Amino acid sequence: MNEQIEKLAEQCYETGPIGKDGWPEYSKFNYKKFAELIVEECTKILADNSEFRGCVIIGKHFGVEE
Repeated sequence: MNEQIEKLAEQCYETGPIGKDGWPEYSKFNYKKFAELIVEECTKILADNSEFRGCVIIGKHFGVEE
């Protein structure tokens, strides 16, 4: 997997409260947050390359606002 995608994925794990054994009661991957982070990353790349129209179109299409 691409290193950038791995970094984004690491930000998407949610854990429950810590149990008596010192471990979280649960851990799950938030797919919605992952998708939002990918779209945000794509719009940043477009903006950094002066492709502002594409950035706005993609952001609006996926409903991600910054």
